[in-house]
Amino acid sequence: MTSVGRNASVLLAAVYFLGAASGSRAQSMEPLSYTNAPIGLNFLLAGYGYLWGGVLVDPSLPVKDVNAKISTAGLTYTRVLDIAGQSGMLTLVAPYAWLSAKGEVDGQSKTAKRSGLADLALRLSVNLYGAPALSLRQFRDYRQDTIFGVSLMVTAPTGKYDPARLINLGTNRWSFRPEAGISKALGPWTLEAAASVTFFTDNNDFLNGNVREQEPLYSVQGHVIYNFSSALWAALDANFYTGGRTSVNGTLDHDRQQNSRWGATLARAFDRNNSVKLYFSSGVSARSGSDFNALGLAWQYRWGAGL
Repeated sequence: MTSVGRNASVLLAAVYFLGAASGSRAQSMEPLSYTNAPIGLNFLLAGYGYLWGGVLVDPSLPVKDVNAKISTAGLTYTRVLDIAGQSGMLTLVAPYAWLSAKGEVDGQSKTAKRSGLADLALRLSVNLYGAPALSLRQFRDYRQDTIFGVSLMVTAPTGKYDPARLINLGTNRWSFRPEAGISKALGPWTLEAAASVTFFTDNNDFLNGNVREQEPLYSVQGHVIYNFSSALWAALDANFYTGGRTSVNGTLDHDRQQNSRWGATLARAFDRNNSVKLYFSSGVSARSGSDFNALGLAWQYRWGAGL
């Protein structure tokens, strides 16, 4: 089995776990999101992430000069599917978060401490070209060339939310993020790019009954991945996202985001069932919010498909 195939979902699940817990879904960087793996494989991931700096669960909130720390922990389950003869993945993310933040609201210094469940996330991806549905036996002869795929990530308003508070762990709204991505293997190297847009439903109970809306948030990301061996790979990641201007009761805020980030990832498989991953990311530029650092560690167990 190729190194990309062996380790693909290690990174996929862990980054979605971090993104869902921090509210940074559009900001998250996800190498190997569009890759191939044997049909019927299951992945269970336990991870911990730590974010610090100008970060909130909802980065579009009207809080200035944010200095926050967010710890995230939780479980992620992924299954590889056969979708009309092509490979796909279904991922469910269940995060828990602890937040401690300081910032300025309406000219006054405020502090907040929160802990509880963050919003659940579900992602379905389908590889439309270059990644056919294969059994484990067939997959041993598979070699990646070019893969093109699409996905949809949905977050549900299941996190802890108090309408009397500005800062919460839940967002009290749905989000939908369709994405298209391409992956090209060149020997031990893999080059990837993806573009997405995140749509938000309204929060109809923002600060005791106000209606808060947010415009779509657009994002592009790119990755350069190197496979050192069948059990070890590393990636350099970068993204740019813009949009997401908000309004309360129809009054627009001057908070359009136009930010970029970079990151690095190292993943290693210790045997056919167990893998670990370490990842880091940091802001390059931030027009509005989301100038933060993130560090995480994840362990994954995989089974099924005759492994």
